[in-house]
Amino acid sequence: MLQISKIIPGGQGLAPVLLKRAHTLELDWDVRQKSRFDATDSGGRHLGVFLPRGTTVRGGDVLVAEDGSLVRVIAAPQPVLRITPCSSHGSPFDLVRAAYHLGNRHVPIELKPDHLKIEPDHVLADMLRSMHLIVNAVDESFEPESGAYGDHGGHHHGHGHDHGHEHHDHGHQHPAHEPAPGAPHEHTQDCGHDHGHDHGHGHTHQHPHEHSHDHGHEHGPGCQHDHDHDHGHRH
Repeated sequence: MLQISKIIPGGQGLAPVLLKRAHTLELDWDVRQKSRFDATDSGGRHLGVFLPRGTTVRGGDVLVAEDGSLVRVIAAPQPVLRITPCSSHGSPFDLVRAAYHLGNRHVPIELKPDHLKIEPDHVLADMLRSMHLIVNAVDESFEPESGAYGDHGGHHHGHGHDHGHEHHDHGHQHPAHEPAPGAPHEHTQDCGHDHGHDHGHGHTHQHPHEHSHDHGHEHGPGCQHDHDHDHGHRH
């Protein structure tokens, strides 16, 4: 027995010539929804399929055997009910209503723009006919709609992107804009300051006043300061 434990969904990435040369394996839906089963391919080889639990095999998938050989899966024809709208008494919208009611019953459904397919069930067939739908028993492949998160269990597509973001610490230091009282002012640019100090004191009592004006300006090149101090003290 040749063991198989790998599946390539839809044969993605394989050259058409490889798919053409691969052995084929026809399976109905009852077998393809299992992750472990035995089968015989078109070359007469006996296969033991052991896929990750929860894996569903679809028509067009490719199985990879332990010897590296490929096996292309074909969805085999099987008995199904084909559901179409009645052109005389209904409308295409009836298919939407039918899909809604079948979905409420958790029935596997194959969805097509102009028809639905389900597995044979005479109770459901009568319900659909009462909704003005045409139900025919046919032998066709069956590919029911998968869940919202896909049905190839164990197959995860991981995208590893290393964007290489580097965070820079620019270290901006903002000096205080207002120096402390009595601190010297240092001007390094072309500054034009006009300081006019007018100290006028009017007192009716005689008080000794001692005024110490220490402006302590330290000027850089290009700075022009005009200091006009008018100290008028009247005691």
